[in-house]
Amino acid sequence: MLQKLLKTPADAIAAARAKGVVKDNITVMVGGFGLCGIPEGLILALRDSGVKGLTCISNNAGVDDWGLGLLLKTRQIKKMVSSYVGENAEFERQYLAGELEVEFNPQGTLAERIRAGGAGIPGFYTATGVGTIVANNKPVQKMTFKGREREYVMESGLWADLALVKAWRADSFGNLQYRKTARNFNPEMATAATFVIAEVEEVVEKGTIDPDQVHTPGNYIDAIVVTKPEKRIEQRTIRA
Repeated sequence: MLQKLLKTPADAIAAARAKGVVKDNITVMVGGFGLCGIPEGLILALRDSGVKGLTCISNNAGVDDWGLGLLLKTRQIKKMVSSYVGENAEFERQYLAGELEVEFNPQGTLAERIRAGGAGIPGFYTATGVGTIVANNKPVQKMTFKGREREYVMESGLWADLALVKAWRADSFGNLQYRKTARNFNPEMATAATFVIAEVEEVVEKGTIDPDQVHTPGNYIDAIVVTKPEKRIEQRTIRA
């Protein structure tokens, strides 16, 4: 564990680079839902590393001035595999201009593709997306399930070179505990990459986290860094 715990996000990205993981044209999973549960410091460190040609697997692309929006601004992302991107004007501009490749997924399908990748499942069938552009260039097969015949599209499991996840805390073995909504895509992504970096708010002694509250076992984690997150609010709605 002492080798996993690093001082800064930049050190964690450097450790992944030393393993040959961080380089141009890799696939990166980034946890979060909107701005909730995103690895803020690791995203900044990845931007500052200068790598480009990234394929990013994430529920969304942050906003224009935070989260993955920072990597879009610097043109380090060539492709997004996402579910929702409605809060990012730069994403929209690059996509409509043909500068950014986008692979849209229904949100449940995206979550299951990540989970399947982590479980070693190469593909699965789902009825979601049949008859839409989601099914374009994918195998579609008519099958009977629970007595009902209908068409299903085959989706592939997802695997990344690098996963950046955000947790509430880690213990000295590397076990992770997430907090409430910030849990979102993070646990699944932590199982589905060659090298996994966890950004946490604190590290506690082994045994502090109740075993039933360990959401990601430490054997999945390659590096941990402690940061003080900003926890920005994506949209603020107030009374007049």
